[in-house]
Amino acid sequence: MSMSPRISQDPMYQLLRDEDITQFNKLKAQGKTCDLTGCDFRGLDLREIDVRGIDLSNAYFRGADLRSIDFRGAKLMGASLADAKISGCYFPDNLCAPEILMSVEHGTRLRQLAEDS
Repeated sequence: MSMSPRISQDPMYQLLRDEDITQFNKLKAQGKTCDLTGCDFRGLDLREIDVRGIDLSNAYFRGADLRSIDFRGAKLMGASLADAKISGCYFPDNLCAPEILMSVEHGTRLRQLAEDS
């Protein structure tokens, strides 16, 4: 089974492809939503994006600039961070440092630990 990153035609996703993070955050704050699962964010500058409550499962971030993003409120199961810039990022507590390092260095897909009940 091949899992190729997808290019969505969703207007919110297209804002991210254009690196218009300010407008994306503004629309998100107004309640606009979009499906970003499995999307291609390769090489994009996504600094300052608000990802609280966003499902980024299986997203592809190869070479993206993710510095200082707070991912604690996002779902990252299956995402790939290959060669991404992650300095200053917060990650969910159920995602261990070696898992993140393996994804950045080798492109492995992130596997989050089960949430505590």
